[in-house]
Amino acid sequence: MPEHRMTTLIHLPPIGSLLRHAGRPLLESTLIPLALFWILFTHAGFDAGIIGALAWSALAIGRRLVMRQRVPAVLWLTTTLLVVRTVVGLWTGSAFLYFLQPTVQNFVFAALLLVTLFMERPLLAKLADDFCAFPDALTQHPKMKSFFKKVSLLWAAVFLVNGVTTLAVLATQTVGNFLMVSTAGSYSLVAVGIALSLWWFHRSMTGEGIALRIGVAEPKLRVG
Repeated sequence: MPEHRMTTLIHLPPIGSLLRHAGRPLLESTLIPLALFWILFTHAGFDAGIIGALAWSALAIGRRLVMRQRVPAVLWLTTTLLVVRTVVGLWTGSAFLYFLQPTVQNFVFAALLLVTLFMERPLLAKLADDFCAFPDALTQHPKMKSFFKKVSLLWAAVFLVNGVTTLAVLATQTVGNFLMVSTAGSYSLVAVGIALSLWWFHRSMTGEGIALRIGVAEPKLRVG
């Protein structure tokens, strides 16, 4: 008689909903401030560019606080770092030092990911909440917790490689070329990291009797 195994069926939102949920924090915290900086930098100067980028991030947080909405952890983090960058940029007037800071931040993020491996929920797991709202049945699963600890090593490597390559571009290119090359390179590297993470995630969950279904709202248990 074949052995029956209890399989937990986890339902995730539709792909479109997942992409919207993940894309909004990315737009708010990174892409829009970067675009504002470049537009204002080319038309009104360096100071206008860095102030405009910070103003957008502060507005994004302020709007959420006024409307009593949750502020994503990634938005708090990037805005805090942007405040430091802006102070240094205004004080020194140096575009090199302004962009050196986010380059160095890659190494800081890598270190934080490694340090928080020993916490109940690593930093990567908390940041993942901003991009994909997993159900409690999944986030509390022991295998899920183990997965985030392991995949944190992958993302630490992603940030280290990104930091080294971005630093090399910053040291050799103009501001315009740096923004174009570093942005394209960074997001390509991040895309590879996401693809590997999703593959690893699916493999880890399948091996533990957890089946993922996209587009259905109600989680159920089935015997398979």
